[in-house]
Amino acid sequence: MDQDTAKKLLIDGGTFVFLGVPQETQFGIDMQCWNTDDDFRGIKMIPPGLHYIHYAGVSKGTGDVSPRSGFMHYFHKKEFLVKLWNKDLEDMSKDEVTDESIQRLKDNLMNLDRHLAPYPYEIWQKWKLLSSQITDDLAKKLSPESGMIRASVELLSTTDEDRPRGVKSASIDSNVSGSENNSEESSTSGQSVAKRFKRITAAEREDAMLPSLKPVPGASMRFTEIPHDKYPPGSTPEVITKHYLDQSYTLELMIAQQDEPLHIIGELQFAYLCFLIGHSLEAFEHWKNLVILLCSCDDAIHKYHTVFFHFIRTIEIQIDEMPEDFLADIVMNKNLVYKKLREFFKTAYWDFTGLDSDEEDERPVIVRIDGPGDC
Repeated sequence: MDQDTAKKLLIDGGTFVFLGVPQETQFGIDMQCWNTDDDFRGIKMIPPGLHYIHYAGVSKGTGDVSPRSGFMHYFHKKEFLVKLWNKDLEDMSKDEVTDESIQRLKDNLMNLDRHLAPYPYEIWQKWKLLSSQITDDLAKKLSPESGMIRASVELLSTTDEDRPRGVKSASIDSNVSGSENNSEESSTSGQSVAKRFKRITAAEREDAMLPSLKPVPGASMRFTEIPHDKYPPGSTPEVITKHYLDQSYTLELMIAQQDEPLHIIGELQFAYLCFLIGHSLEAFEHWKNLVILLCSCDDAIHKYHTVFFHFIRTIEIQIDEMPEDFLADIVMNKNLVYKKLREFFKTAYWDFTGLDSDEEDERPVIVRIDGPGDC
């Protein structure tokens, strides 16, 4: 970081104060993570804009790391945000810090400053690319009502009344015994049906023994639901087939739920970051489904040229930042994400030949398509 940038961030940058954090806690902002020392109090010189604060407790005895938690926050110029650690819950406190307490910390900023780590400015440009379409309002809209993004979502406990107790098999026995009274020709068919019925019921028995766990209210992500209807009501078989091959209609329904079309890319970025940084499997599933949907559209490319231009830019940087073992699994197993991306980028003039090769000269060749300038 050059001196001019450092001076600007000292004046205009935000500050995040996190009091009472135990030593060795994993703490991070955006794509950077550290283990805290005794004198850690937070982060200073945070560039104005959206950021992802995250943390995870570490057991002193075993070194085990708890599931990651965090939240996204849009830092305005000179913003001073304060959070407290709850020792009993071993988590960030839900209590709001009073204005008087915040003012005392500001008045003591000279002493507090040496306990604040500077924002890792070397990641700033990459972070801006990964979050370019996530607005403050969109981040609030997609985050859980609690505001906390957790790798492990807290679930409601099951009452004794609702506790699963399995299913009875009387109906199975009656069906099986009834089939034995049929003729020899129908007996074979009946036995087949009975066996199939037994198999289905065995699976149902297992499901019936599992509790129906639901997330604690306000803990789930609020992603835009991908419509189940892939075609307009009353469509002919020919039209239904068309919409299954080209899912532009489904994308239109999703975009209609956004404040503006580019927010669909913002949601894609949000889901990716919650998966990459927040370790949320729920976010990964949504990211995967959005990628598959966007790669399954033909007509929409012409109507939403800007959306797909930013989709190409976004998926390029996302693939670049994806963990190598995870990316290798996608490529080597040739799963649906890989197949859809391959098909899409062939259409977009991106040659995927040799994607699963280790040779440098066989990696994808990217050919830019015309579109808006850089953000």
